Amino acid sequence: MSNTEKVISLSGRLFRDMILNAAAVLNEKKQSVNELNVFPVPDGDTGTNMSLTMGNAAAALSDAKYERGNRELGEIAGIVSGALLRGARGNSGVILSLLFRGFAQSLKGKESAAAADFANALDDGVKAAYSAVMKPAEGTILTVSRLAKDAALEYVEAYEGDSGIEFAPLLERIIDAAKTALADTVNLNPVLKKAGVVDSGGVGYVYILEAMLAAVNGEHWTSDGGAETLARADFSAFSDDDITFSYCTEFIVTRTNKKDANNLRAFLNALGDSIVIVDDDELIKVHVHTDQPGVVLTEALTYGTLLTTKIENMREQHTEKLKEEISASEPDFAEIEKAIGVVSVCAGDGLEEVFKNLGVDRTVNGGQTMNPSTEDILREINRVPASTVFVLPNNSNIVLAANQCVGAAHGRKVIVIPTTSVPQGVSALLAFDPDAGAANISAAMNEARENVRTISVTKAARDSSFDGAGIKEGDFLAMLEGKLLFGTETFASLLKKLVETVGEYDPEFITIYTGACADSSQTAELDAALSDAVPNAEVTVVTGGQPVYEFIISAE
Repeated sequence: MSNTEKVISLSGRLFRDMILNAAAVLNEKKQSVNELNVFPVPDGDTGTNMSLTMGNAAAALSDAKYERGNRELGEIAGIVSGALLRGARGNSGVILSLLFRGFAQSLKGKESAAAADFANALDDGVKAAYSAVMKPAEGTILTVSRLAKDAALEYVEAYEGDSGIEFAPLLERIIDAAKTALADTVNLNPVLKKAGVVDSGGVGYVYILEAMLAAVNGEHWTSDGGAETLARADFSAFSDDDITFSYCTEFIVTRTNKKDANNLRAFLNALGDSIVIVDDDELIKVHVHTDQPGVVLTEALTYGTLLTTKIENMREQHTEKLKEEISASEPDFAEIEKAIGVVSVCAGDGLEEVFKNLGVDRTVNGGQTMNPSTEDILREINRVPASTVFVLPNNSNIVLAANQCVGAAHGRKVIVIPTTSVPQGVSALLAFDPDAGAANISAAMNEARENVRTISVTKAARDSSFDGAGIKEGDFLAMLEGKLLFGTETFASLLKKLVETVGEYDPEFITIYTGACADSSQTAELDAALSDAVPNAEVTVVTGGQPVYEFIISAE
């Protein structure tokens, strides 16, 4: 039911309701925000990152003590800011946390806030976000938030001296400005302009503002997160020997013929278990656990066109859950035993082993599509028994989250080396001398990371276009330093272009990190082709086990 009472003061209770509304609507809308990411490379989706980040704040406010009575606004804003910082995931989540950090600092110590205070807090939030981002890009959530706060300041300035400014019309004006700014992001960002869409982070920010207005009007969003039977499952209670087949495989086939789906069921019975098939005249939906997902999908194509597919390695998931259980039982803070330590972000058992062999003290599970939160990184920093800890993010979408750990660690100095790829992280570690002193180590690692070229090979997650050429879902894509280099339909054409590109660098060392989905025969072809094309280079193949990328190629 809407509240008809005029709101001219923002209390802690009302701000709490605003945040809970924002978390609920982001959870509800996260997939629609994700789908605005038209770039064909699998990414740490903006909607999911913003939802998880804001969800951390909602969880912090879920305690009953914040629901009773009138808590000061400054206290609630501080709780929200801290929770957002700890839970920040991906660049969008970190920027969101920065917007609220400046907002909270502006309202610190205040019992409540008038409209002018609220506008000034929005201004401080935008300043905090812009100052923390090294190269602020326009046509993003930064632009939308900046123009929205400009509208807020203009609105309250028009009522200078009036202490009775209502929040509802103020927020309506802010939302109008945010939507106008959002519509213009397509013109400010070349990638968005080519795709003809607005910025996904900006969309998420507009949802937050609309959720705040709803709270002012007495409306409460609820989100059905699904029932939980246990607060935390005990994954140590079983081993991966209990997993008969490795891959949980799901797909939907659009029928193009009249083949009997029962024949597919019989075929799958010989390859796996946990089989569920639902079909009608138009679609066949399948769930199966198997060791041969490629064979399953090939057979599925004889029934029609694949509409959706999802393959998950259950053994890998089980291993990660066990690691989480072990991590949860470790002390939060290690005793200081040495001067220098290192934390590295990586995904895949092979890459984790590589980093540990190079002297990394702790690893954080994460990378493309799985951005760790600031709290995840900070937890591992605090478990390093060193007074100075170097952090290697190894992904451009994790650098900002890592930077938020600077100054936040328990009795430790944190230095972030802004590595944006696994090869950059490896190269930086090869230059690491723990006895050289923090300043010299930092200079050497930064110099080393700049001397390596990284080409990553993945498959298109969606239809798109590049340089006027169409890219279809499933095409091979080559990324150079995180930017799309080229796309091809076949591995043969991919191989040819890769060899040409790497050969131009005339590297001394080439390392091929193979992903969890890498084909062994394609790996052998790539190894041979690079060895032939660059005979003076030392070519090494390393089992990385990383998700998303079939190959990560380092040339230095």
